[in-house]
Amino acid sequence: MNISQLRSKRVIVTTAALAALAVGGGVWATAANADPEVQGGDRDRVGAAAVQAVGGGTVLDVETGDDRGEAYEVEVRKPDGSEVDVLLDKDLKVLAQQAETPDAAAGTGDRPVSDADRAAAEKAALGAIAGGTVLDVEASDDQDVAYDVEVRAADNTEWDVELDAAFKVLTKNADD
Repeated sequence: MNISQLRSKRVIVTTAALAALAVGGGVWATAANADPEVQGGDRDRVGAAAVQAVGGGTVLDVETGDDRGEAYEVEVRKPDGSEVDVLLDKDLKVLAQQAETPDAAAGTGDRPVSDADRAAAEKAALGAIAGGTVLDVEASDDQDVAYDVEVRAADNTEWDVELDAAFKVLTKNADD
């Protein structure tokens, strides 16, 4: 066999191996950085288990768990307006419930949002982001801004909508 043919075959084999590693590494990196949110029927099933565990409420977010033994983390807003994180295993057994505390640094703990104000804020924000789902409503500590509303649009982009005290939209910005 010719030496130049052997070198050519080594180059081809080496190039093919490097290409396979690059593709495999790209797939692994994409999977490692995939959005941890749970979608569709799984989201409904997991969310229902969390709501039942806390005695009622609305599912705000369902994500895959990032700790050992934890399959899901569900954020639930209870009927009283408080929020709870529910940690579930793969069989939907409750591992823990953690009440969320208002962020004192942001000033959101100073003024609770009434059910009527929450409903009006949600309506205004959904008017700004048609077809969206409200994830959170908080009292704002920014001057001239009464409410901060997080909305997930139909295309899964998240938006921050700022409202004044009369529920007029001041700004809407896509989250990065």
